[in-house]
Amino acid sequence: MPEPQHILARRGDIAERVIISGDPARVVQLSGLLKRRKLVNEHRGFLTYTGEYEGKEYSLACHGVGGPSAAIVVEELAMLGARAIVRLGTCGGLLKPMKAGDLVVATGAGYLGGTLDYYFRGRKPTPKPDRGLTGLIMESAKEEGMGYYAGRVFSSDAFYAEDPGFVGRMARRGYVAVEMECATLFGLGMLRGVKTASALLVSDNVARAEPMSGAGALGSSVAKAAKVVLKSLNRVSLQRPGRPRRLDTP
Repeated sequence: MPEPQHILARRGDIAERVIISGDPARVVQLSGLLKRRKLVNEHRGFLTYTGEYEGKEYSLACHGVGGPSAAIVVEELAMLGARAIVRLGTCGGLLKPMKAGDLVVATGAGYLGGTLDYYFRGRKPTPKPDRGLTGLIMESAKEEGMGYYAGRVFSSDAFYAEDPGFVGRMARRGYVAVEMECATLFGLGMLRGVKTASALLVSDNVARAEPMSGAGALGSSVAKAAKVVLKSLNRVSLQRPGRPRRLDTP
């Protein structure tokens, strides 16, 4: 098994249950929920904390921006013992009723190419999260009184490349939001036998061309969503979802 080159932690430093986010500030915010938390990595800016929440051990890690960065972090967390990984991040809403702070639970992710093409060698599987863990997020959101949208998201590799027809095309294809990492997370979960899921907060409504909300404006929504995700991870079975797939057999 290869050794991590970016998350310079040891096996035992990383919990089996992990929450990842792209923004280091969000990881720091979430770390305040953990008891006996310890910073186990800050190399390359991939802040990683491990601590306790309601009697179970969790790790929190920053995955950076985009598929390549997320792939590095997910791969290395899996090397270090992670068995269930949830991305708690942000997205652009593609449905007009969506507003900043709304929760989106991703049930699948589309993509055009990029990182996953290197893993699936030109084939185009549909990256999907673990059904059970995703269901637990929905169930926990209902229990916490947090409404949500559920649907497929589109994982873009180019933040500034959308043309004027982008929103219409994506909405017609059934996508509810756009972000940058879910396809990579779900695809690697399928390959590595790690349970994955994603809970996303709408930072802006792309359909209405709204400006993006900053981390401060989303702080209270992040706190609510974090409670939902932690409750879900607390309940998930860590039994592997199946044998990891070979790279050339999506």
